[in-house]
Amino acid sequence: MDCIFCKIANKEIPADILTEDEEFLVFKDINPKAPIHLIIIPKIHLGPINSLKDENEKLLGSLILKAKEVAENIGVSENGYRLIFNVGRDAGMEIDHLHLHLLAGSRL
Repeated sequence: MDCIFCKIANKEIPADILTEDEEFLVFKDINPKAPIHLIIIPKIHLGPINSLKDENEKLLGSLILKAKEVAENIGVSENGYRLIFNVGRDAGMEIDHLHLHLLAGSRL
């Protein structure tokens, strides 16, 4: 597979990794849109939101809870943060691997 996020998850290409567990990897966006701009991905390859199925419900819920945990750990929960799913090319989605953007660090 030629998915850049899969290659990052498999440590085939470098990334500025903040944290990871068995299910998810969190790393800094290389083209940040805010002082803090993180990408949260499942380690398994899943396509974008439009390709998800009912059996992905638990993983999607876990992804949101992972974002909440990361926000707490980096100290942005109190002041706020933004979570973004880009779905499709017109929305700015560039990589067809399910991922969630976490932006924080300033008034957005």
